[in-house]
Amino acid sequence: MIRNIVVIEDEKPNADRLIRLIHATRPQVVIVAVIDSIADAVTWFATHAQPDVVMMDIRLSDGLSFEIFDRTPITCPVIFTTAYDEYAVRAFKVNSVDYLLKPVEQEELKAALDKLESAMQPLGGASLEELRQLLQPKEYRSRFLLPFRDSYKSLLVNDILCIYTEHKTTKVKLDNGLEECVPQTMEELEQQLNPKHFFRANRQFIIHIDAIEQVHNYFNGKLKVDIRKNPGLEVLVSRERAALFKSWLNF
Repeated sequence: MIRNIVVIEDEKPNADRLIRLIHATRPQVVIVAVIDSIADAVTWFATHAQPDVVMMDIRLSDGLSFEIFDRTPITCPVIFTTAYDEYAVRAFKVNSVDYLLKPVEQEELKAALDKLESAMQPLGGASLEELRQLLQPKEYRSRFLLPFRDSYKSLLVNDILCIYTEHKTTKVKLDNGLEECVPQTMEELEQQLNPKHFFRANRQFIIHIDAIEQVHNYFNGKLKVDIRKNPGLEVLVSRERAALFKSWLNF
């Protein structure tokens, strides 16, 4: 059970809102410290026991909070909260077990804390790496077994160019030019597919990295992605996810 939390956030309205959301989902939790700078965080962790979890903003008044990890040991799980999604890849190289974009919603926060508690409970004094392994899928989907006439057929994930939703049906476009329907939702597939290979471009599309033919700048900071073997298909990456998408392609 999560008993205490440290909040690292340099904007008081954001800190106050986050604390309200935490108490709305976990009334018993004690906020043991609210810290607004890298320097104060380093001092605090050098003189206090590790909390159960840290809720950490990334951009602080005196720099990026990743500097804290370089200057003092942090062995507890960290849930990052930030308005900037371009730091997601870097976040998961440190103690991050989740990454929430601002404005953080109560249901998203509850889900992150539920997930962390579920991992903590059976292991008692679990190490951070053990927690991270439990929180991340141990194995990603490699195929689908689909009904076909009076039997079944196997669909390999590596043959997928992109996945999209249409009229509440999830469909996959294949390298051979065919399309298939799968029973999973886009949200389920986003968790089941290897994030090194697949990216959720928007609510409607998940794309495979090897299916990308070309990326264009688009209006209002968006990106337009051309999918090979699908001329005329327009997949847009929102302005909010554009930086993360480029980081994913370049990693």
